[in-house]
Formats: sequence, C-alpha cells, structure tokens
Amino acid sequence: MKRKEFLNILIAEVSNFLLEGNPLRLVISLHQESDGAHLSFFDDKIREESELNKIRKALNPRHERPELAGYYGLMAGHDTSWDARLKLIGWQIKRATVSNSDSGIQIDLWLGSDAFNPADFTIDKEK
Repeated sequence: MKRKEFLNILIAEVSNFLLEGNPLRLVISLHQESDGAHLSFFDDKIREESELNKIRKALNPRHERPELAGYYGLMAGHDTSWDARLKLIGWQIKRATVSNSDSGIQIDLWLGSDAFNPADFTIDKEK
C-alpha cells in the first residue's frame, strides 16, 4: 500500500471516529519525514478517563503485525464497531498516545521504520 493511501485511511478512520462525537472543532496535523510520520488529531470534546483508556488500549495492541498492515487497512469498513476499527488502526502504527488536552481529546499516531524516532516528531508543550 502506498504511503498516501495508508495516510488517507488512517486520517479518515480517526476523523470519522472523532466526528461521531459531533465536535465543533477538529484539527488534524501531519508531519512527514522520509522514514516516518506523526499524525495528531484534536477536537473539543473532553472524554472520561475510562473512555481514554479504551481508546489507548485499542490503538496500542500488544501484538504487532506489521506484515498485515495493508490487509487490515483495507478491512476497516464502516460495518465494524469503533473499537474493532481502532484496533485495526493500532496494528498498523508504531505507537499511539491519547489524552485530554486543554480543550478536548488529543490523539497522536506515529508511523515508521524501526529506525524512526517518534520523539523527534512530537508536539511538545514543554519546548
């Protein structure tokens, strides 16, 4: 699967998930490098910690299966539950973080080769 198609699938799936909450604001940020990418999603809906934990768990599965990323990407149709669809995304990415920002949820997805260092491409409030 080409990088553009892969990013389109991830952006579509996460933004569709966030749009289910009917936000008034949704921002998507993309930072690309030759060996990886960082996607950030922000909306204006504060979530309960229990919901954040469910999203974290779905996006960070314990068993990575990178050889199946393209296959799972094509399977993420609209007939499956959001939990299952988020798990399909989780199997395709390197790492995900989920938190409440000042105004709503923030979801960060990192993609890349084994040499890709997500720390170099993080939106950091401390800097």
